Amino acid sequence: MNMPERILLLVGSPKGSQSTSNALGEYLLKRLEGRGFESEKIYVYDTLKSDRNGASLLQSVDSADGLILTFPLYVDNLPSQVIAVLELIYEHRSVQKEPRKQKILSISNSGFPEASQSETAHAICKKFASETKMEWIGGLALGSGGAIGGMNLDEAGRMVGNVRKALELTANAIAENKPLPDDALHLMKKPLVPPQIFTWFGDTAWKKVAKENGVQDKLYDRPYQIEEDS
Repeated sequence: MNMPERILLLVGSPKGSQSTSNALGEYLLKRLEGRGFESEKIYVYDTLKSDRNGASLLQSVDSADGLILTFPLYVDNLPSQVIAVLELIYEHRSVQKEPRKQKILSISNSGFPEASQSETAHAICKKFASETKMEWIGGLALGSGGAIGGMNLDEAGRMVGNVRKALELTANAIAENKPLPDDALHLMKKPLVPPQIFTWFGDTAWKKVAKENGVQDKLYDRPYQIEEDS
């Protein structure tokens, strides 16, 4: 059968098993397992805490036919520990005469309503694939990821209907040895909630946290603003 048989999921969120990154990756992994794939999951932050050189992680990478990288967007980039892992993998594969043929896809989620904010991060992942001689099959970008909050997607209701459909299409593409279809990319990009509502909830939550910490009157402070000469 001409398809990857072993999939490695790298969860790149410091929240680990409680993260939206894990929820997205876990849903896809279960669909692949249902299609006959073997799987392994590694929480990047936990692994690097106990193994700074990433020896065990690299061993898992070497044994995989395909990699799934899930991560939260930090501004417009990948989290630092995820970058550290990509650097470890790059250095490891660069000294191998014939690196194992592997596929890789990335799944991002961000606090921005617009999924397009993740384009730079996925471009970095695509460049990584090229530099490590992996086959890039695409990147899925989700906006308003905080609305999921690490919930199991099977239990998250209608709100994540398009997300589930996108991941089902992704599982089919991997099983059929194909790049991600445009339908999967478009479905994942659809807002989970209207942007205005998401922004209102975010603003309200921010003010609530500020009040709990006694700094509600400092939300609009600009301590580093350069005052104009009078």
